[in-house]
Amino acid sequence: MSDADLSFWFDPVCPFAWLTSKWVRMVAEQREYRVEWRLISLRLLNRDVDYAARFPPEYEAGHTAGLELLRVAARARAEHGPAALDPLYAALGRHVFEDPAGQPPPERATSRPFVEQVLTEAGLPTALASAVDDDAEDAAIQAETDAALALTGKDVGTPVLHFHPPDGAAFFGPVISRLPGPEDAVALWDHVVALAGFPGFAELKRSLRERPQLPAFGVSPGEVGTEEDWHGGSRRQNR
Repeated sequence: MSDADLSFWFDPVCPFAWLTSKWVRMVAEQREYRVEWRLISLRLLNRDVDYAARFPPEYEAGHTAGLELLRVAARARAEHGPAALDPLYAALGRHVFEDPAGQPPPERATSRPFVEQVLTEAGLPTALASAVDDDAEDAAIQAETDAALALTGKDVGTPVLHFHPPDGAAFFGPVISRLPGPEDAVALWDHVVALAGFPGFAELKRSLRERPQLPAFGVSPGEVGTEEDWHGGSRRQNR
């Protein structure tokens, strides 16, 4: 049983999960929360979806890259314990979304040099990079994805947050497109926790979102990204 205050399911290619994770880290540092990082795959969530009909052209390759990076995360956790996910996700997010050169294409994000660099920065053995091509980890990732869906229902994306596990509420989100400042971060978090703590609360949602305030999306800090329509954590071509 987890002794965490919060379980956070992430896919490393989701920009909104990355922004929310940065917010959660800010709050955890101020409130001394214990965060358990868990794995959820957008590729496995959409395994029965016709990507060509439902998503922009780049999504299938991006989601597949996310699954391949999650294999590395699953192997790291299996061999080095759950604590390995914290620095690994932090390093992945920095390189995927905040590198000044922009978001790496899927083939580079899962290349051996890229993954080895991330592992080195996370203080983990570079040999873990071989897991990218090993689908032996997929069953564990699928089981963990299913565990998230068992808490929220199926029409969700990433991130999924489980407050005070195992008995607390779990939701898809909160989804943010901008990172709040340190003081606002805690105030915003308190509002979210208050909603999650009410047993009858089910959903607060809008599908219109700003493009995330990240270099990989061409949006600088202080700028407002273009508003787009999203569904279940992804931009869909058809509804």
